[in-house]
Amino acid sequence: MVLLEICFAFIVSNHFSFVSSLNEEGLALLSFKNSTFDAQGFLRNWNSSDATPCSWNGITCTEQRVVSLGIADKKLSGTLHPALGKLASLRHLSLRNNELFGSFPAELCNLVELQSLDLSQNVFNGSIPDGFGSHLTSLQNLNLSFNVIHGSIPQNFGNLSNLKGTLDLSHNVFTGPIPPSLGSLPATLYIDLSYNNLTGSIPPQEAFQNLGPTAYVGNTFLCGLPLNVSCPSVVPMSNPDSKSWFHCPSHGKGGKSCSIFALSASIIVGFCLVILLVLWCKRTNPPKGGVNPDGCNFREALMFKTEFSCFAKYEVEPLPANMEKYNFVLLDRHVDFDIEQLLKASAYLLGKNGNGIVYKVVLEKGLSLAVRRLEDGAYERFKEFQTEVEAIGKVRHPNIVGLLAYCWSVQEKLLIHEYIPQGDLATAIHGKAEISYFRPLSWPDRVKIMRGIAKGLAHLHEFSPRKYVHGDLKPTNILLGNNMEPYISDFGLGRLANAAGDSTGSPSEQTAAATPRQQNSPFRSNSMCSSVSIGSYYQAPEALKTAKPSQKWDVYSFGVILLEIISGKLPVIQAGSSEMELIQWIQLGIDEGKPRLDILDPSLGEHVDKEEAAAAITIAVTCTRKSPEKRPCMRTVSECLEKLAT
Repeated sequence: MVLLEICFAFIVSNHFSFVSSLNEEGLALLSFKNSTFDAQGFLRNWNSSDATPCSWNGITCTEQRVVSLGIADKKLSGTLHPALGKLASLRHLSLRNNELFGSFPAELCNLVELQSLDLSQNVFNGSIPDGFGSHLTSLQNLNLSFNVIHGSIPQNFGNLSNLKGTLDLSHNVFTGPIPPSLGSLPATLYIDLSYNNLTGSIPPQEAFQNLGPTAYVGNTFLCGLPLNVSCPSVVPMSNPDSKSWFHCPSHGKGGKSCSIFALSASIIVGFCLVILLVLWCKRTNPPKGGVNPDGCNFREALMFKTEFSCFAKYEVEPLPANMEKYNFVLLDRHVDFDIEQLLKASAYLLGKNGNGIVYKVVLEKGLSLAVRRLEDGAYERFKEFQTEVEAIGKVRHPNIVGLLAYCWSVQEKLLIHEYIPQGDLATAIHGKAEISYFRPLSWPDRVKIMRGIAKGLAHLHEFSPRKYVHGDLKPTNILLGNNMEPYISDFGLGRLANAAGDSTGSPSEQTAAATPRQQNSPFRSNSMCSSVSIGSYYQAPEALKTAKPSQKWDVYSFGVILLEIISGKLPVIQAGSSEMELIQWIQLGIDEGKPRLDILDPSLGEHVDKEEAAAAITIAVTCTRKSPEKRPCMRTVSECLEKLAT
């Protein structure tokens, strides 16, 4: 009996020793497997009972070290696990034509032996990790095409001197200028930058000219040779701060510590980015290169298959048999559309901020919608999401962007709004860096905008179901209709955005920018030296003490916006060699007895009602008092603006 017990203990001991014998690389690969959904079962023989992963599907080893990981065309969905960075000997990594999404882990930069990297035809939507080009200098082949990669092309890509064939970055959403450092790559290398959101002039080096125009097509705001697009000739414009209405001190009181004027990075994308048929297309498994009856290339459709995966019935956690995997709910009885119509629509990327990615969607009947895809993590339970969103949907006012419908699934949450066509107030006041022509707002338009914002905000505070606080009011969150009627957007999304783990806007939206009115050239970028959020200048002083916004916080933000509309200046200005908040600059002038009307935007000339302007300035200064108790409520502010002479 004792002998049997000893034998049994020996067997059990050896069994568990065997189970736990998988080496570190195998464990790293299992972490990757666990972060994905393997629809075809390709990874079924990836087992922890093996000593090494060298016999697994898709794995090639040399001397028991993993040198190649190839899983292409397997409908693998999920994310890249950081543990892949532990495959120190990996030379070849191919995950092309799958359904992988999310950002690139920084640990990829640890794969210093990597020679070939193909992540094309997925839905990766992060930016390139810092140090990518500095660490992966052994790369000979790099293909990141047909994804949703955003951000700028890193300067350190110029270090990839071993690249051969084609560096393919096409069909993404890269922004900003083409880094001149790419010109130092091998002359025999073809660089494909087509169908992105790149801006500015193509660098003049011969290497860029030799690529030909096809390397740059699909970038609306690129100019110069070899494209047949002339770069705009810019007429120098006077700096509105150069002729101050009083002498600015050399050091502003309470000014921010760094210059924050930078080239504006907000870009309106003019090409089709998302086709909503994708989730049907992927199930039909069409032949490669096929074209559907509507002219939608299947490859282009499939590249964005998860952007609106709310409409797909994913194999996720088991749900009751009588419950659908998604919920689509119309909130406005005056509109009539359904999932069928959305699936057939074309979509255009408008931009991204802390509340998610926003698309313009045009239905077959011509109705335009704005569809916001919330960031990952926003509410995992439908009832919580439903309660929040349907409360927002009850808010109806002529100066508030209406929520028309929503869609919820475990993986995706979509909010479907009215589409407001004329851009945001920030662009209307300051112009855009990539557009040389700029028509300043007339005084009647400015008054109309001020009144409309006040009416909408007063309605939110007084008459909405939850007496909402906006909490993030700024010109980029105020949209303009065809008749310059303002619409407040992004209200009530704070909890949704915070649940997603991202409450700050994107740098492209919130970083202070040098617009055509503040710089001689819209492509000049040497003034950028800070990433300070310009959105912070619209926040009330008490925001430093409490994270919970109040209605009086909104009143302060509105006052700053009024001063910006009246003066044509950003909320922080250059005062000599330093910066000063616009409110401080105006208050200092008042203390020195300067005429208030001297702050008026010079572009208005004599075409302004001075009585109206003086009253509007007084209202704005009152709204921006440091003490919340001394600020008026928005209903009072709205009534005061309505009394202005017309």
